[in-house]
Amino acid sequence: MILVVNAGSSSIKVEVFSAELVSLLTASVSEIGGAGTLRCGDDDMSLAAPDHATALKAILGALERRGHPLASVKAAGHRVVHGGAALTAPAPVTPAVLCAIEACIPLAPLHNPHNLAGIRALVAARPELPQVACFDTAFHAGNAPVATTYALPRAARDAGLRRYGFHGISYASVVTHFGADLPARLLALHLGNGASLCAIRDGRSVATTMGYSPLDGLTMGTRSGALDPAAVLALAAEHGIAETGRLLNRDSGLRGLAGDSDMRALLARTDDAARFAVEHFAYWAARHAGSAVVAMGGIDAVAFTGGIGENAAPVRDRIMDHLSFLGPLPHHVVPADEERQIARDTVALTAG
Repeated sequence: MILVVNAGSSSIKVEVFSAELVSLLTASVSEIGGAGTLRCGDDDMSLAAPDHATALKAILGALERRGHPLASVKAAGHRVVHGGAALTAPAPVTPAVLCAIEACIPLAPLHNPHNLAGIRALVAARPELPQVACFDTAFHAGNAPVATTYALPRAARDAGLRRYGFHGISYASVVTHFGADLPARLLALHLGNGASLCAIRDGRSVATTMGYSPLDGLTMGTRSGALDPAAVLALAAEHGIAETGRLLNRDSGLRGLAGDSDMRALLARTDDAARFAVEHFAYWAARHAGSAVVAMGGIDAVAFTGGIGENAAPVRDRIMDHLSFLGPLPHHVVPADEERQIARDTVALTAG
């Protein structure tokens, strides 16, 4: 049995897989630090978990009551948002890997500490359990320097200011989904509350829209996407750095344009602000797609994944309309399955 742990900034999700990668059970805790909910399969209960370690302990207890005790787990895999420049592939968890993940906390302060909390909680519960860390940045590690380098002075570049890219586990899952039928030049769009796209040539990322942080690129649910640095400086001068960070990450994007980050709600509305927000989302996805086509040297197909990518046909249609100048393009809807990809990598690194 394989346990996959996906720890977010205020939630934690766990999925149990068989050795054959069949999903057996999912469980999660939401609103960690507040009045949260523990969900295990079809069962819900209120749970006020003060931290991620407490939330994971509650999930493991729920799994045990459903016949999946931690003692029967053969290996565990974890989503880790940032691997920096050093962690460029899924890796067995060792003290050195833990130190490297910890060193990346300044690059992902809202995520890496919670990813580490999940790993350490399992180390405490079962020290002998093999664990694997899978990094959202790793899929883009092979991008050429010209694609990852900001035109900044060397001191800033040496300090780690560069493009990293995210959603890499999702894009790896898309590549796995196609198998031998993978198009040579695939434009993949992960569209959800967080949104990005990736130019995938021969199964490898050659460019992506998120950069130093997940704030860059496409219009998102609550994030602004690409923004003139001078506009950021103007906001920081008026509001201060901390408030500007909150504004750009929490109150911008679709929410900033139309007061709601839920694409389903916006598509159901008929007011001008909602229509404009949807068009803005699709237009800028297509604008960035043009850049990705250049990076690939052409395009053979498009793939949509993520909550919006899978479920919002009107958004997919708008994006494809913008890309119609490229000629007829096959486009595919690929179910997001990051947990199964993590399980797959975990099995590969712990087999035998």
